[in-house]
Amino acid sequence: MRKNRLTYYILLISLLYFNPFYAQQEPKTPNIVFYLSDDQDLLDYGVYGNPNVQTSNADLLASQGMKFSNFYTGQAICAPSRSQIFTGMYPVKNGCMANHIGVKPDIKSITSLLKESGYEVVLAGKSHVKPNKVFDWTHYFPKINNRYLPLDQIDDYLKNVNNPFCLIIASDYPHGPYPQTSNYSKADIFKLPYDPSYIGNHKPGYYQNIQDDNDQLGQVLNMVDNYGLKENTMFIYASDHGLSGKWSLKEQGLRVPFIVRWPGKIKPNTKSETLLTLVDVLPTILEVSNTEIPSEIDGKSFLETLNGSKMKIHDYVFGVSTRQNIRECKIFPSRMIRGNRYKLIRNFNSVEVVNSNLGNNPVINEFAKIGAESFPNVPYEELYDLEKDPYQKVNLIDNPKYKQIRNRLSVALENWMKSQEDFLLDNPISVLKPTLHPLDKKSKWNNVPDDLIGKLNDDDYVKLHY
Repeated sequence: MRKNRLTYYILLISLLYFNPFYAQQEPKTPNIVFYLSDDQDLLDYGVYGNPNVQTSNADLLASQGMKFSNFYTGQAICAPSRSQIFTGMYPVKNGCMANHIGVKPDIKSITSLLKESGYEVVLAGKSHVKPNKVFDWTHYFPKINNRYLPLDQIDDYLKNVNNPFCLIIASDYPHGPYPQTSNYSKADIFKLPYDPSYIGNHKPGYYQNIQDDNDQLGQVLNMVDNYGLKENTMFIYASDHGLSGKWSLKEQGLRVPFIVRWPGKIKPNTKSETLLTLVDVLPTILEVSNTEIPSEIDGKSFLETLNGSKMKIHDYVFGVSTRQNIRECKIFPSRMIRGNRYKLIRNFNSVEVVNSNLGNNPVINEFAKIGAESFPNVPYEELYDLEKDPYQKVNLIDNPKYKQIRNRLSVALENWMKSQEDFLLDNPISVLKPTLHPLDKKSKWNNVPDDLIGKLNDDDYVKLHY
């Protein structure tokens, strides 16, 4: 009798243990949603200090998760910024160091890496990255009327998805064109501390685009919440770069809003001052999804930061700038290094050094001079104390008190450029082969001297991957 009773209890315990209702469940692999806005300044959010702009849904996310104050892009322009997110590499290393240029064709990106872990990797909205063989999305939902998010397709996908997923929602807003009529007037525009006297004619329309994007973000958040995905989804919100510093290495171009909500993992309404950059997004997503992080990428996971750690992730973050292959194209390349407090910028073709850059090609020499003369007040080097001077108004480069800081940052910048195999080390006035905006062609945006029109040959361009 006792033996039968013991057998019964063993059988009962076994049934309970292996019954999925009673058994301790392994945690589900988390989903990732990344909502990326386009051309929006860090300070043009309520949660980052602008009381006059409608960003209630980004503000809501911040109250439910973690807001970052020192998050950077490595280049303040659309395609290079997005390529950093999807490759974990800075622009020169991944190959997209100018707008409208693809990454190197042999790179493994977010699509191939996450697919290896069983994820669907979906892009909805703006792409602006190439080639397709590197960015091989499980699904791609293009913009509606070349402008709006495909909200119906996003809704249908979230309603029916059964596999773990990484959904990147890339908005076209608040990027121009800006509407002529809006809910805002110039009197409504919040004066930004780095340029309080300037309120451009585009600003009311820009604010309207921000409000319209806020509505789109709200609809996406409702989808995630209504379909029961909220608790197991890491929801990231960011802008690709700032509008006021676009193309430049100014803080208002490079420092981006970055907010993460992850219920049960991230404490609500928390803040982080940790120095991070967009190349860190991919390794963080890979760690969260239990995917191996390739050794060749530049970024580092900040999962511990999301868990509340204040541990330093980077000694330095870096930035690049080129004025080529954009509308008002010029030869004026720059590089940046930022530590915890100080920031060094080197402008490789400033008027101070242009004569030492000249070589044997008279056509390239002329374009180099035009580039330098287009920015006559920009020095070869700039050094800023971001703790005292967060908007880069006082250049300390000639102050002997900061010589050691300048030298330390300079060595670290040069070492980083070597690690990136930066072509500027060989030739500061390298000419990039254009995909849209040639240096030697007149346009409504660029005036070229008649004797230089059509004078650049294939051999004049630096040999790169495209």
